[in-house]
Amino acid sequence: MLDIASLRADTPGVANVLHFNNAGSSLPPRPVLEAVTGHLQREAAIGGYEAAAEAADRVADVYDAVAALIGAGRDEVAFVENATRAWDMAFYAIPFRRGDRVVTARAEYASNYLAFLQMKQRVGIEIDVVDDDASGQIDVAALDRAIRPQTRLIAITHVPTQGGLVNPAAEVGRIAARHGVLYLLDACQSVGQLAVDVGRIGCHMLSATGRKYLRGPRGTGFLYVRRDTIAALEPPFIDLEAASWIDADTYRIRDDARRFENWERSVAGQIGLGVAVHYAMRVGIDAIEARVKALAAMLRGELAKLPGVTVHDLGAEHCGIVTFRKEGEEPLATRQRLRAMNINVHHTQARSSRLDLPARGLDALVRASVHYYNDEAEVERFLRAVRG
Repeated sequence: MLDIASLRADTPGVANVLHFNNAGSSLPPRPVLEAVTGHLQREAAIGGYEAAAEAADRVADVYDAVAALIGAGRDEVAFVENATRAWDMAFYAIPFRRGDRVVTARAEYASNYLAFLQMKQRVGIEIDVVDDDASGQIDVAALDRAIRPQTRLIAITHVPTQGGLVNPAAEVGRIAARHGVLYLLDACQSVGQLAVDVGRIGCHMLSATGRKYLRGPRGTGFLYVRRDTIAALEPPFIDLEAASWIDADTYRIRDDARRFENWERSVAGQIGLGVAVHYAMRVGIDAIEARVKALAAMLRGELAKLPGVTVHDLGAEHCGIVTFRKEGEEPLATRQRLRAMNINVHHTQARSSRLDLPARGLDALVRASVHYYNDEAEVERFLRAVRG
């Protein structure tokens, strides 16, 4: 059982705000804050390059940490500046040809779908959108039927930005394996709040961020690429980190996942991400998942009881994200009203989920997202504030 009081004591930000915007950017724990600021102070004291050399072991540790977190090998992990760029490096490395098909879900994230549209315009791929099942998650039977000889990629979002849905990633992985199709999973919202094991899921590529449920620094993320897939994916661009310059006419790309990296990065951020991953593993991912789901279920259930409040989370499995609307108040207005009371939430808009929210007759929702360091007293305060 988690010691919530100790975890809150290790989170300086809880003294200032009621933070239910963990799906946006979590409050970092003290060790992450100290790791990042400590390295920045060292850069100021002795120089950036010199501080990086001095901290070489801590910089390199992120690969072992992330590998342990998701059940990968360190050579299958790349440090990337954010989840979207990590996803991009995988997607744009696939050698698409005219007529290739990408299969996705209605809950797909805007940036990912924009990439599909660009690739459709650029080379002539086709996009197949699989409908939801009765619960609101991707219909895996329909996905299985959607696979054709021309299908090159299955790309879905594990936990969408606009709701508490958890898509059945492992079931999708079994379908991808049966058909021999590449599988790219956007795990931006799931890593850190759910147990994510790439072997069990069966994805070839997975992207994630540091700033959300991992409680790491902004400007950090990672890409996982399965060892047997790395060589088939040439990065869309390279630099002296991704490749070696052999002579005037020759270069050689790295043979591990770090072929998807850039040389320049936030060294303090990379150190901080490693510390955040270790912190999450010390707390315990299974315990985190149980706590987050329980607290979100409490919030979701109590919100549904409030007069004029409707909850809009879909799916057979839910996570730490809770979406709702209050009658007579636009979601942005709700967010702003709560912010004036030092309560942080987000509002998700149709422009980030064109295939989902409009189909449900929604233009926006308030998004509250809890983490393990939040407590029941905060839930009660939040409910009082929403009630107004």
